[in-house]
Amino acid sequence: MLKRLESYFEFARLGTNWRTEILAGVTTFLTMAYIVLVNPAILAEAGVPLSAVTAATCLSAAFGSILMGVVARYPIALAPGMGLNAYFTYTVCIRMHIPWQTALGAVFLSGVIFLALTAAGIRQMILRAIPHELYAAVASGIGLFIAFIGFQHAGLVAQDPNTMVALGNIKNPTTALALFGLILMVALEVRKVRGAILIGVLTITGIAWAMGMVHWTPAPGGLHELAKTAFQLDLRGALNKGLLEIVFIFFFVDLFDNLGTLVAVTKRAGLIAPDHTIPRLNRILFTDAVATIFGSLTGTSTVTSYVESTAGVAAGGRSGVTAIVTGLLFLAAIGAAPFVGMVPSAATAPALILVGSLMMASIGEIRWNEPLVAVPAFLTLVLIPFTYSIANGLGFGIIAWAILHIAAGKFRREEWLLYVLAVLFLARFIYMGAS
Repeated sequence: MLKRLESYFEFARLGTNWRTEILAGVTTFLTMAYIVLVNPAILAEAGVPLSAVTAATCLSAAFGSILMGVVARYPIALAPGMGLNAYFTYTVCIRMHIPWQTALGAVFLSGVIFLALTAAGIRQMILRAIPHELYAAVASGIGLFIAFIGFQHAGLVAQDPNTMVALGNIKNPTTALALFGLILMVALEVRKVRGAILIGVLTITGIAWAMGMVHWTPAPGGLHELAKTAFQLDLRGALNKGLLEIVFIFFFVDLFDNLGTLVAVTKRAGLIAPDHTIPRLNRILFTDAVATIFGSLTGTSTVTSYVESTAGVAAGGRSGVTAIVTGLLFLAAIGAAPFVGMVPSAATAPALILVGSLMMASIGEIRWNEPLVAVPAFLTLVLIPFTYSIANGLGFGIIAWAILHIAAGKFRREEWLLYVLAVLFLARFIYMGAS
C-alpha cells in the first residue's frame, strides 16, 4: 500500500520520503496556524458568530489543503485568505452595510466564476501570458513580503509616525528570542539537519513557555458550532446588480494573489518545468476554485493558496503529502482550535524570515541589464512588500511591462492577453483610487 502511495506521489522522482513530507506538512501548519485565530477575529467584526467561523476556518483549510494534496499533488496549503477577509468585513459588511450572509453569497459566486474560467482554460492562459522574468520577481517579492511579516511579528520592525517603519526594540524578550530562533534555524539549515525549521519553532516555543512569555487562555469551540454559519449564504442578495462589483473584486484579487503564490511556491520547490510551465496546472486551479466555494458554504471568506507553504517547501516538502498533512492538522484543530495560540510569534517569525531569505534565490534569473525587463521586475519585487499585496506588485509589473514594450515598439500580437491583463489591472487601480 505504501509503495503504491509513494508511486502516486512520485517520491522517487522528487527525491523525498515520508519523514520529510510529514515534517514539512507540520512546518507549514505551524507557520500558518495563526489564521485559525486571526480570520475568526476579523470576520466576527462583521457579525459572523466567532465559534462558528473558527470551525469554518479550520474545516475549509483542511478541505482545500487535502484536496490540493490528493488531486494536484503539490505541497501547497490553502486557507481563508488574509486581505480578502479584511475586505469582506471592513468594506463590504461594515462600510457598505451588507449582511455577512450576502457577502458569503458573493464569495460563492466568485468561486463559481473561478471554476468556470478554469474549465474554459482562461486562467491557464493568464498564467502562460505572464513573462517568466516576472515569475522570478514575484517569487523574490513574496520572499521580501513574508520576511517583512516575520520582522513585524518578531518586533524587529516597528511602526514610526515619521518614517512609517523603524527598528524595533531588540531588548524586547520576543524580539531577542526571535533573533535567537533565526540563528538556531540557520545553523541547523547549514548543517543540513532535516526539519531544521520545525525543530527551531518547537525549541523556541519551549523556551518561551519556560520564560513565561506565552499568555494563552482556552476558549469554547467545536464542529457543532458550524451550524450557525453553514449554508447561511444569501445568493439572491448577492446576485443584486449593486453587488456585482464586490463579486468582481473577490474574484480579481484572489485570482492574482493565487497566481503569485502558486508561482512562488512551485518555483521555490523546483517544480516548474524547463519551458516555464507548471505541470497539472488545471488540477491546482480546480482545487482553488472548489475550496473557495466550499469555504463560502461553511461560512468563511475566500479560500486561497498560502505563501506560508514555502516554509514546508524549505523544510523539504515536494509532494502532495505535505499539503495533506497540513490539512489533517487543520482538521484536528477544529476541536483543538483554542490550543493553536500556544505557539508564540517569537517561534514562527524566524521561520518566515528564513524562508523569505531563501526565496530570494530566483532574483538572479532577472536580466537586470535590460531596462524593458528590469523596471517591471523591480516594481513587482518592491511593491509586493511595500503595498502589502501580491496582486498590487504583480499588477504594476504587468502594466509597466506592457507600456515599456509598446513605447519601445516591441509589441507582439501573440502577447495580446498580457496587454489585456495590463488594462484590467489599470482599471482595478483606478477603481481602488476612486473608492
